Amino acid sequence: QVQLVASGGGLVQAGGSLRLSCAASGRPLSNYAMGWFRQAPGKEREFVAAISWSAGSTYYADSVKGRFTISRDNAKNTVYLQMNSLKPQDTAVYYCAADFRPFCSGDGCDDVLRRGDKYDYWGQGTQVTVSS
Repeated sequence: QVQLVASGGGLVQAGGSLRLSCAASGRPLSNYAMGWFRQAPGKEREFVAAISWSAGSTYYADSVKGRFTISRDNAKNTVYLQMNSLKPQDTAVYYCAADFRPFCSGDGCDDVLRRGDKYDYWGQGTQVTVSS
């Protein structure tokens, strides 16, 4: 079992920045791909970003590409999502998730890591609110 705790959300003005963290316990994250998803009120959950087990590959939704950066520190068992140039449409609850998928990286992992149903463990979510 892997327990994930997301933190770092809050209220920020448009154009501002936030850094989300996802701390894991129970098992080392080194064999897991990690993803961030978000869900706005009245909308379906959507993919935001993912990072392969080795951090060799990263994947982003078009809506956040160039503004958000996903990273990981396996020594700290933590994954991060740096969010810059935030927009009101980024307002949502952000969830981190872990997918047991060692040795998967590059284009071969792109499709699968964008699918929330492929992830094994989920954190509780952290609220991000961007005011205009």
